[in-house]
Amino acid sequence: MRTLATDFLRQYYEEQPQAGDLRPRLAAVLAEIEATGTYRHTREELAFGARVAWRNSSRCIGRLYWNSLQVRDRRHVTTAEEVALEAGAHLRAATNGGRLRPVITVFAPDAPDRPGPRIWNDQLIRYAGYEAPDGTVLGDPRNTGITAAAVRLGWSGDAGTPFDVLPLIVQGSGGGQPRCFRLPPEAVLEVPIIHPEFDWLGEWGLRWHAVPAISSMCLEIGGVCYPAAPFNGWYMGTEIGARNLADTDRYDLLPRVAEGLGLDTASDRSLWKDRALVELNRAVLHSFDQADVTISDHHTESRRFLTHIAREERRGRTVPADWSWIVPPISGAATGVFHRYYDTSERTPAYVHHPQALALARGEGLV
Repeated sequence: MRTLATDFLRQYYEEQPQAGDLRPRLAAVLAEIEATGTYRHTREELAFGARVAWRNSSRCIGRLYWNSLQVRDRRHVTTAEEVALEAGAHLRAATNGGRLRPVITVFAPDAPDRPGPRIWNDQLIRYAGYEAPDGTVLGDPRNTGITAAAVRLGWSGDAGTPFDVLPLIVQGSGGGQPRCFRLPPEAVLEVPIIHPEFDWLGEWGLRWHAVPAISSMCLEIGGVCYPAAPFNGWYMGTEIGARNLADTDRYDLLPRVAEGLGLDTASDRSLWKDRALVELNRAVLHSFDQADVTISDHHTESRRFLTHIAREERRGRTVPADWSWIVPPISGAATGVFHRYYDTSERTPAYVHHPQALALARGEGLV
């Protein structure tokens, strides 16, 4: 931890010259680590670390506004009940009446003798997946494990629809029995999915939530791990239209859309999947626009990412990026981000997937 803390503080004082002299702060932190095994970030260090972790996120295309991330310091919050309440407050702050804001809420960190709180769900808002005995799933197949875990913890499900909002499963600091908490309905903004031309798609009752708040990744800053630090930007339309609603292991809507369009699905060479995919993505963008809710399209976000790279290079910084995540899942070659290579090195501070968190998000923490 001494090395990680030293590296982080050097970066902080280099990029934030108004912070003053590094030496007394570094000496105090190293002494705190020696005495306790860890140290406490100042509010300014925490905010800087959270923002730079976003700047370092190699799988995120939407990093142009990394420095605008609003940081909610909730390190004093340790109980499951308080975490759940603050999660609702986070969503209200991020939703902002439809004009979404990038927000992170940072809860208590892991300490040598006491783990911090944990949110099992991989996002604050997810839709349930109810698996029937024959293997069919009502709702989102991605979430069958966490849905079953919520039921085992006493959640009775809601209306039994394809879009039932899951409760949060939260553990307080120190571990202990996880508990379920329903999100306040007013904290969950959802957008009905309609099409600008085809009324039949609007009759299916599709919808999607407005705020993509990642909640199972650990925020790592200078050797300190914050296991519960939900954060959000806003959706790029393809995340919903080309993945969540279209993937064969998710809602798998392309065959249904193709049928509505009257397409020949007998052969892939008719490109029926491509045509259905475009119309589904048109529907998502149109729906969010009609609801006056922030969303970006993949062409705009690709241009913004190239602007971000240019800005960072002018500051003498390279931009880490994973090509397979940066290139949009539709019309990739029509975007500028397709036609280049990227630095693939990992940087810190960072948002990190730990194996335990991935297992919990699949509902594997209960016997």
